[in-house]
Amino acid sequence: MAKSIRKKIFKALRIEEYPNLKKSVFELNNIGELKKLFGWKDDAILNDKSVYDFGSIEDINERRIRDAESIGTVCRNIARGTFLEIGTSTGIGTALMSQNAPEAKIYTVNIPPREAEAGEGGKYITHALENEEIGIYYKKLGLKNITQIFANTAVWTPDIGTIDVAFVDGCHDTKFVFNDTLKIIRCMKPGSFILWHDFNLELAQKRSWIRSVCLGVDKLYEKGLLKGRIFHLKDSIVGVHRIEG
Repeated sequence: MAKSIRKKIFKALRIEEYPNLKKSVFELNNIGELKKLFGWKDDAILNDKSVYDFGSIEDINERRIRDAESIGTVCRNIARGTFLEIGTSTGIGTALMSQNAPEAKIYTVNIPPREAEAGEGGKYITHALENEEIGIYYKKLGLKNITQIFANTAVWTPDIGTIDVAFVDGCHDTKFVFNDTLKIIRCMKPGSFILWHDFNLELAQKRSWIRSVCLGVDKLYEKGLLKGRIFHLKDSIVGVHRIEG
């Protein structure tokens, strides 16, 4: 079989791994289209200079800017309520949420370092940081509306009331993405927003952790736990979903 034919067949089979996402993901050309969809007026505040950095080939199309725009725009236009981040890391994303929604209560969860090192937090994690490194970025900025939680989301259940915005960027294993999302949406009401990092159907063919995230979200659709569209800004790796009634 010719190499080009095998490649086309392989690509077609991989796409079918996400049959529900294939029907549900809607691609947007720019952040203005996301604002238009929801009648929003405010642009995201992007204070962190690292969004302009180039670290890998995926960043060449301003991926970091598109990610920050997606997260920051949702937070700035929702503005108030209870926000949750899964996966604090150094706290750059946490600070982005806080700066765009200073009147919101922001909770950020990170697995304790020893549990991460022991493999209890799954395979696809970005960093196994020491305690003093977790959230260091937002702590140095002196942001006051953030509460740090140390917990493994495999066994942690949100106990922070109704969640208005959630950003899922913890363990990227399919099982974790599925379970983290399920726990969160059970604490949400119609009109709330949930966002997933490392979400991009095209890059899922090239990056195993992105594929794993997409499989977890697709499974939620398969079981009828998510309904409606996921909006994806071109060149970003963030999926944006508004909970339906």
